[in-house]
Amino acid sequence: MDGWLWWIGGALVLAVIEMLSLDLVFIMLAGGAVAGGITGAAGGPIWLQIVVACVVAVLLLVTLRPWLLQNLRRRTPVVETNVAAQVGRLAVALSEVTETGGRVKLSGEVWSARLPDDGLPNSSGRVPEGTEVRVVAIDGATAVVQPASAPSAPTDGAGDRAV
Repeated sequence: MDGWLWWIGGALVLAVIEMLSLDLVFIMLAGGAVAGGITGAAGGPIWLQIVVACVVAVLLLVTLRPWLLQNLRRRTPVVETNVAAQVGRLAVALSEVTETGGRVKLSGEVWSARLPDDGLPNSSGRVPEGTEVRVVAIDGATAVVQPASAPSAPTDGAGDRAV
C-alpha cells in the first residue's frame, strides 16, 4: 500500500476525534496529515512528508485556530450554566439568613445561604424567614444573597455583573 494512504487514513481518524472533542485541535493535526499525504503522493521521501505534516499542523494551530475560535465565540452567545446561572435569580428564605448562615429555596432546591460580608464587626444584618432574596454570588456551595428590595449591582442578560 502506498504511504500517502496512511496519511489520509490518519487524517480521517483525527477528524473523527475532532468531532468528539470540538476543540479545533485535532482538525488542525488532520490538516497536517493531509499535507503529509499530498507530499507522499507527489513522491516525496518519508522524512519530507513528516516535516511537511508537522510544519502545516503547527501553522494551522497558531494561525487558523485562534481566528476560528474568535469568530465562533463572537457568533455564539455565552450561556451560563450550573452555579453561574444562579447569580441574579430570586430565592425565598426558608430560615433566617445572616452573615454566617441560613437556608434559601433557589430554583426548587434548598441551598445554604449567607448575607454578603459588609466589613462591619458585629453587624446585625438579618433576613427573616419567608423574605424574597436575590443571589448576588455563589461561594462554593453557599448562595450569597441580599434582600430582593435592596439595590444590587446591575447585571447583563446572562447574570454576570455589568462592568
